[in-house]
Amino acid sequence: MALEHKPDFADLLTLDTLDRDIFRGRCHEGAPMRAFGGQVAAQAQIAAGRTVDPDRRMHSLHGYFLRPGRTDAPIVYLVERLREGRSFTTRRVSAVQDGEVIFSMSASFQRPRDSDDSHRLRMPDVPGPDEQSQRWGPMLIAPDFPPFQLLDLRLVTSSAAPEDGMPRQYIWVRVDQPLTDDPLLHVCALTYLSDVTLSTTARRPHLRAGPGRLDLVSLDHAMWFHRPFRADDWLLFAQDSPTVGGTRGLSRGMFFTRDGELVASAMQEAGLLRH
Repeated sequence: MALEHKPDFADLLTLDTLDRDIFRGRCHEGAPMRAFGGQVAAQAQIAAGRTVDPDRRMHSLHGYFLRPGRTDAPIVYLVERLREGRSFTTRRVSAVQDGEVIFSMSASFQRPRDSDDSHRLRMPDVPGPDEQSQRWGPMLIAPDFPPFQLLDLRLVTSSAAPEDGMPRQYIWVRVDQPLTDDPLLHVCALTYLSDVTLSTTARRPHLRAGPGRLDLVSLDHAMWFHRPFRADDWLLFAQDSPTVGGTRGLSRGMFFTRDGELVASAMQEAGLLRH
């Protein structure tokens, strides 16, 4: 996806409708000539959302990255309508390129309902985004890469060797331009944002553990959306990695609003490949 100017974030998720439940999009690179997985997942969400009544909100997704996607060819998204319940709707999306499925996702939608039963984890006690001047690493490495110009990610702190053996990093994140009020756009934006940093939490302690370059390959990605939020407002992305082993690393993260409300959770397993 050639981007020669700073686009609207929504442009990254734009799909063409080819037929009922069939859509087409293009992706920019996350690695050289490899489509960015967060964008593929977010476009799959858009495809699923277009087949669901607008009064239903996506509350979870579970996706598997099966093959690398290319940036020089379109991706076709095929939506299957698995369930139309009174409260919940379920969709399966297959992202196809050159006749092969590169990504498969199941997504669930719910008609919003109020509940008196609720609890949530407290937000970690960290400095706010206005106190941070350091942008997250890749934002400094490739500041002229147009998709990165649309994001603002501020590293609060990271720990490569904590006492409990679990690396952590805390990053304030947001889309750095106003978004429309469409709830689907905000959950898709959060999926995109989550894939920028999540797997690096597992990689961090092992960067200098051996010879060669350590690369990441996303294997799967899951998201849960607990409460309404805006992806163009600051969210604290609190991340940790419970385990790395067998060339796979598991990372998890939680998103909090500035006033401490837990709004979404994410988990991802990635392959750690040393060259």
